Amino acid sequence: MRAPGELERELRTGTGPVPAAARRAVRTTFASCTGFFVFLYGFDRPVGATYALFGAVSLAGLARIPGTGRQRAAVMVRLLPVACFLVTLGTFLAVRTWSAVLGMAVVGFCLAFSAAAGPRAAGAAPGLQLLYILPSFPPYLPHTLGERLGGTLAGLLLLIIAEAWMLPDPRVPTYAERAAGAVAEAVRCAAGLERPPYVLTAPASDRARAAAESLRSSRVPEAERPAGPGLRERALVHTGLAARTLLSRLRNLPGPAAGREPRRAGIDLLGAVRASACGTATLLGDGRPPATDSAELLRLRARNARTPADLPESRRRQAALLEVADAAVALRTAAEIAVYGRGAHPDADAADRFWYVRQSTVRLWWHRLAAHTGPRSVYFQNAVRIALALAVARTVAGLDSLPHGFWAMLAVVSLTRTTAVQTRGTVRSALIGTCVGALAAGTVLALAGGATTVYAIALVPLMLITFTAGPVRGVGWSQALFTLVVSVVFAQLSAVTWQLAEVRFLDVLIGSSIGIVCGLLAWPRGAQDELGRAVAGMLRACADDVESTTAVVTAPGRPAGPPGDGEHRVRLALVMAESAYAQYQTETQRPAGPVPDWQAAVMTGHHVLWGGGRVLGSVDGTPLARGEAAGLQEYAGRVAAGLRRAAAVADTPYKIRNSSPPGGPGALLPDALPAPGDAAPPDAGLAYFATTAWLDSLTADLQVIAAARAPG
Repeated sequence: MRAPGELERELRTGTGPVPAAARRAVRTTFASCTGFFVFLYGFDRPVGATYALFGAVSLAGLARIPGTGRQRAAVMVRLLPVACFLVTLGTFLAVRTWSAVLGMAVVGFCLAFSAAAGPRAAGAAPGLQLLYILPSFPPYLPHTLGERLGGTLAGLLLLIIAEAWMLPDPRVPTYAERAAGAVAEAVRCAAGLERPPYVLTAPASDRARAAAESLRSSRVPEAERPAGPGLRERALVHTGLAARTLLSRLRNLPGPAAGREPRRAGIDLLGAVRASACGTATLLGDGRPPATDSAELLRLRARNARTPADLPESRRRQAALLEVADAAVALRTAAEIAVYGRGAHPDADAADRFWYVRQSTVRLWWHRLAAHTGPRSVYFQNAVRIALALAVARTVAGLDSLPHGFWAMLAVVSLTRTTAVQTRGTVRSALIGTCVGALAAGTVLALAGGATTVYAIALVPLMLITFTAGPVRGVGWSQALFTLVVSVVFAQLSAVTWQLAEVRFLDVLIGSSIGIVCGLLAWPRGAQDELGRAVAGMLRACADDVESTTAVVTAPGRPAGPPGDGEHRVRLALVMAESAYAQYQTETQRPAGPVPDWQAAVMTGHHVLWGGGRVLGSVDGTPLARGEAAGLQEYAGRVAAGLRRAAAVADTPYKIRNSSPPGGPGALLPDALPAPGDAAPPDAGLAYFATTAWLDSLTADLQVIAAARAPG
């Protein structure tokens, strides 16, 4: 047995799932029970008591808003007007079954689709669904709207106070601080490259790889992932991508020509990269303005671009150094936007890369939502699935006059998952748990009868146990314990019998069955198939962009089609791939066996976008020699072929991809990859080497995609 003092310390400072769930259980119980008891026993307002309790439970128990208590409290403050609107709308639409069903479909779709705004909106959506479901059932009592709103506001305000000040969660590093750590590692890498042997040692390279991997979204807590449509969130995403790109470029920087010292201009450029990265780490970690700006780095980058080296090997290193400098400049610009917002002033050269700086907040939200308005978006699919299930459940509840029919709706919201397999497994556990809970609740109701004092005393410890054990032990425990909780609650609101537990089980059975059927009808595989299609579309768009960009380099006078058309296609495809990957990470039912490294594929898309702009910027109008142009076109064609072959693998159904095709498991992989060309024309210009360096980096990306068939 552990001492009480040790248990208290664990509750206050523990970072494991049990202490975190216990802290949230204490806050939820305090807010919901305080509001419930005050309204019911203090003011004799059962309607207000009901809404106070379920208002707190909706955003604390059913919702899964990520982050610390204070982060959740800040989200809840912004949701107060939305909560009041939903309660009001549900109250007035409950007058007829058809209006309630229509409202359920529209509101259900909108709330589920709001997940496109990021993990916090996605986590809040189920709780907001409950706030609309609760008043949308008969009896039609619009005169109680004031009491309903009063109870809802009281419960939510108590919850906000509890989340903000009761048992504060331990602080976790922000994404900006994680990025600052990765940039600090880049500073050490750049310092090492300024000294002989002018390449990274194996331990330094391993540390750089680990620092880059720490910024993977799958390794960042959900609350800290910059996934929203706002300016700073987009800039943080680019900060992480630029930090990973800089580390990769430093790790793979070619050494100087054999027997030759590196050029002084290149060493000076590395020193400027180190100084710029050091300032960026300070900006991200402490928020303090850097001691230096990017002017010196930009000047040295321009000087290196104007003075080509004498040997082909040196020019290859020079082009790679320019890629390093470009990543450092992009990193500083993205970090400044992330910290200063619209107060940052990116250079004119970065206007296209950081296009969102010129857009208003409304336009940025419109870009995000418009990009997901279509059947290929996982957010759209989820919204349709939930809206359909809620509308059907409300229709069944209205036509059959189910007692406590909102429990069926609640089962739809809480048990429907993004894949049919997950939904079926969740429902099986939920029904077992609900059956056990119903038997226990029926026994308690039969023994206690109308002794409301017993129920009032039992409610607090029962809620503490429910909201502590439920999130840790799984959906079966949650349903069993929550069945006990709602039975004890309703036994205090009106006279009930043991048959209330039977009604609870029937409603959960109906709601979960509707969820299973709708899950089978509407995109039953969730993000599993959609992710493959999205990544395949992105890789094909990348292949087209590689060929069109190389065509401009090899024939500067030749028009390249509508400006930004290829870049727009890649950017839009990236949005769809990233959203599908984000949902894929939340789905526990994944195919057996190895799968492609989806995030490596997504990074390839970013490298195509950023590298293509850099390559086009190196074109000075000087035509390449015929052999140089032919070599680049052949190399680009092979890279594009590798991208299209990787797209074919991504688009292959799982049952085929994970089987053994003719020729072995690697037959479907893009194994016919281009190798970086070592032989270069002795008098080739910088544009040639800049393009070659870009294609080399994409070749390395393709090799990672081909080799890394690890769990995604």
